[in-house]
Amino acid sequence: MTPRDVSRPFGAGALHPLRCAVAVAMILAAIAAGLAIAPRYQHAHAQVPALDRAQLLVIELQGVIGVATAAFVNRGIEQAQAMNARAVVIRMDTPGGLVNATRDIISDILASPVPVVVYVAPSGARAASAGTYILYAAHVAAMAPGTHLGAATPIGLGPPPGMPGGPERQPEPSDEKPKSPGEPGSAAERKALNDAIAYLRSLAELRSRNAEFAERAVREAATMTATEAAKNGVVDLLVPDIPSLLAAIDGRTVAIAGATRRLETKDAAIETLSPNWRERAIGIVTDPNVAYLLLLLGFYGIFFELWNPGFVLPGVVGGICLLIALAALSVMPVSYAGLALILLGVALMAGEAFTPGVGVLGIGGLVAFVAGSIFLFEPEAMPFDFGVAWPVIAGATAITSAFFLFVIGFALKARQRPVVTGIEELIGSRARVIEWTDNRGLVHVRGETWQARAAEGSMPVPPAAGDSVRIRALDGLVLIVEPAKHTLDQPGR
Repeated sequence: MTPRDVSRPFGAGALHPLRCAVAVAMILAAIAAGLAIAPRYQHAHAQVPALDRAQLLVIELQGVIGVATAAFVNRGIEQAQAMNARAVVIRMDTPGGLVNATRDIISDILASPVPVVVYVAPSGARAASAGTYILYAAHVAAMAPGTHLGAATPIGLGPPPGMPGGPERQPEPSDEKPKSPGEPGSAAERKALNDAIAYLRSLAELRSRNAEFAERAVREAATMTATEAAKNGVVDLLVPDIPSLLAAIDGRTVAIAGATRRLETKDAAIETLSPNWRERAIGIVTDPNVAYLLLLLGFYGIFFELWNPGFVLPGVVGGICLLIALAALSVMPVSYAGLALILLGVALMAGEAFTPGVGVLGIGGLVAFVAGSIFLFEPEAMPFDFGVAWPVIAGATAITSAFFLFVIGFALKARQRPVVTGIEELIGSRARVIEWTDNRGLVHVRGETWQARAAEGSMPVPPAAGDSVRIRALDGLVLIVEPAKHTLDQPGR
């Protein structure tokens, strides 16, 4: 008898793989294109409200400064120019952010034909790190009581205690003169520090503000309260709210493009600008923690799809998450060495899952994964507080290691299971004798009739029709059987 085919391709009945691949590729291409052009998308086609008099536009800048923040500020300044606003007020509360995004915001402020007022508020807010630079660049700088600014030292270049307060000559790489004890270690670090100091001092000199504190904020990570900042000429005003701010700056003159302009803000109607959906979406995915988690979800999804070909869903979700993460990382200072370490760590842990041994691959993969997560972003390229949070790294590492340990355990158990597909699964099952002559006969099992012969030396007495026998092995399409009473039958068979 020819055995029936008991196997069935996994995923049978699913969508055609080629059609799925084309659909997924189109979706991912659309998402990647949208994310790529969104930061450059300007609000040129937005309708500016028709008002009887010029307005004052308020831009809320909260949280970490990133690509979306820079696009939002750029759109706000352009809209203020289009509506002939009397001034733009940036109400700010930030711990810092990306250096490139900060420089873009400062460039927009310096080139703005509309006066820009930066106001650190409400009470408890801060203009730390990158926020200090933006505050110094404003035409008018103001703070609310209970706020503070400073701590603008580049990450990785923070000086140890005892750093001198005044500027000192920094030796070039070829200079053999030994550095002072408080200076950063390498020539690259000293250049980065001096560049940040010069940048903030230049903004202070441009706006006639306290340049000495600007240098100390970078060199010593100095901070200052709002009251101290107002007394020492770091900011122009100390006011409790926006109406008080508008009344205080009314009549003040500022220099814009070499010309003097008088502010008329006392009776200006206020309009608050909100981020559009593109800026909100970009702000979410360009958060380093979100981009990092999307990257890992992409790896997991693709791994599951390769592990279970034809399942489709993990591959679709993983591919989308991976492309969104790569689009987000493309506008952030990513360290390719860190990204390669993460990929290597995942690959090594996957290798341990498929070839379980003494755990060398798994341990090495775990170490590489943690190191890559720590060094995923370039410290020198982002001198403000920006990176993957330690709790996120710890949680992702724990989940990833637990995931691969689960895969390893599942693979080991799968290797020990009996075969459950194909004719090999008949081994160990019971069959009913139909007829038997000498050492051969016909048996009935699983609704089919098979040729059978007795295992050598197992049947000194031929079985009778209706007796139960146990299938011991296969010889081609002939079942090798023995009396069922010789071994424990498998339950349910």
